[in-house]
Amino acid sequence: MERCGEMAGKGKRKLIRMQGGVARNAAVRLQAPIDFELEEGEHVAVVGGNGSGKTLLVETLLGKYPLGEGTLEYDFGGDAPRSVYANVRYVAFRDSYGPADATYYYQQRWNACEMDEVPCVRDVLDMAGMQGNRVPDGLDIRPMANKKLVMLSSGELRRLQLAKALLPHPRVLVIDNPFIGLDAFARRSLGELLDVLARSGEIQIILVLSQRADVPSFVTHVVPVSQGVCGKKVLREDFVREGQENFSFALPEGKWRAVSALPCKEVLPPGEEIIRMEKVGIRYGGRTILDGLDWTVLRGERWAIRGRNGSGKSTLLSLVCADNPQSYACCITLFGRRRGTGESIWDIKRRIGYVSPEMHRGYRKNIPVADVVASGLFDNMGLHRREAAEQREACAFWMDVFGLLPFQERSFLQLSDGEQRLALLARAFVKDPELLVLDEPLHGLDEANCALVKEVIEAFAARPGKTLIMVTHYDRELPSSINHVLEL
Repeated sequence: MERCGEMAGKGKRKLIRMQGGVARNAAVRLQAPIDFELEEGEHVAVVGGNGSGKTLLVETLLGKYPLGEGTLEYDFGGDAPRSVYANVRYVAFRDSYGPADATYYYQQRWNACEMDEVPCVRDVLDMAGMQGNRVPDGLDIRPMANKKLVMLSSGELRRLQLAKALLPHPRVLVIDNPFIGLDAFARRSLGELLDVLARSGEIQIILVLSQRADVPSFVTHVVPVSQGVCGKKVLREDFVREGQENFSFALPEGKWRAVSALPCKEVLPPGEEIIRMEKVGIRYGGRTILDGLDWTVLRGERWAIRGRNGSGKSTLLSLVCADNPQSYACCITLFGRRRGTGESIWDIKRRIGYVSPEMHRGYRKNIPVADVVASGLFDNMGLHRREAAEQREACAFWMDVFGLLPFQERSFLQLSDGEQRLALLARAFVKDPELLVLDEPLHGLDEANCALVKEVIEAFAARPGKTLIMVTHYDRELPSSINHVLEL
């Protein structure tokens, strides 16, 4: 049962209050009834591991899932409209990637160059009726106001979504993993902006976080969520005092040995050129993304690529993975063959394992997790042919490594966002690629899964003939074996 209006009882106003809440639909129901209160003046972090039920909790509180039991009450105070829509803005995890239409993402960028009707950032804000409102300075929107949407990086998309959420001046702002996809400067700016907003008293903030370390200082209370159970709200100081869990168990020694001892199909000599780029330039309309880039990657090297949001990191990787139509106009050699000399993109892709925010955005397949992993064997976005017995064994091996065996028959769309990321990582590893390209691979993962994935990457890259390219905005996520850095 839901109702809006003044609530009984004394003390501070309770903007959101759920008592004994149980979703009517069992598919989106937590393991225990929900008791939750957001009181006036509070800023809450909902913290829990991947698959713990954080997002289900928040979306149930916001009325997305009707209740079969319990009550849900709202009181936003004053003469404000009573509806949740008028008072609450929610920026979900996938909003950092934009709409799920990325099948031909880089082709769309190329096509958009000459099309005036393709909207830019300014158009989106104007269409939302926000012409008269000023975008908060901390989001750094002004430099990208004239950029077309399909040309935004995942970090720039995140900032745009946050601007759209803030401009209507909501009473409550809910953000799922607010700092993912943002470079160090953008994270610091956003943190400062949220701190100012929290102290203003005009807005209350609920953050959904996968890692304890991401809980900002302005948060007053923490609601822990574990195994589908909403815990009791506690003071931030008490939560921090409990300390951080020890994740030394991340990758068991037996699995480490199993990954590092995988037989190589063919051990090619180190030092052979995997990638050579000479004076590479990428432009979309009047915007230059890469300009005169020279870059050579040799077999066995392990590269980190760094740079601000929008600096061209993902565009560079699209050239490596044969996804960018402009690569044919550039001097690029992959695995010893010059692009445009008759090689098939599938000849290139079969040697590369790849995961990225854009892939996560576009992979909306209602198929079992086992089929998602197996699709990496054939470089498809779904499984269009059955794998052989040996390939099925490889799929089972990598699902076990990433802790996905219990979910192998579950639909990909029923997983949490962090569990989906693990499935896409298993998909990247399953064909035992020569070149592993990982664009922000730890997005949205909790501490335990971050430690797990980092160790899997270390074990895999230690094998003879394996080459690694990794993009991340957090130095702590980089494997210790990284021996080269490219700054864009």
